[in-house]
Amino acid sequence: MRTLLSVSLAVVALGALPAAALAQAWTPGSEIVGQSVQVTTNGVTNTVYLDAGGAARIVTPGGNTVPGTWTAANGQLCLNNGTAQECWPYSAPFQAGQPVTLTSSCNSTSTWLAASTNAPPPPAGQRGERGR
Repeated sequence: MRTLLSVSLAVVALGALPAAALAQAWTPGSEIVGQSVQVTTNGVTNTVYLDAGGAARIVTPGGNTVPGTWTAANGQLCLNNGTAQECWPYSAPFQAGQPVTLTSSCNSTSTWLAASTNAPPPPAGQRGERGR
């Protein structure tokens, strides 16, 4: 099976958050929407952006941008470039600065590193700083 990485598609690093953070409702992908993620496979690093609405952008080391789509469901994060799809295990939020090595559905091993992540949503019922 040809991997998406061979056409410059790759994805993100997974990590574990403290138990208190996991207790909040987590929407898979919400922590990295719009953030850059470095994915290194066979010595080649691509920068991946998972945009809101399911659009993905993969920027190659040469600066080319490969458009695609992404989904996160059933413990899998998947990228599709219109001709191929590749999925990685995805059962916990990404953690900024924590590299993780994952093996895809195409049996390709990558090290994923999220440079930064979005803050988790406040707990339900929590009010803003002025009580609103």
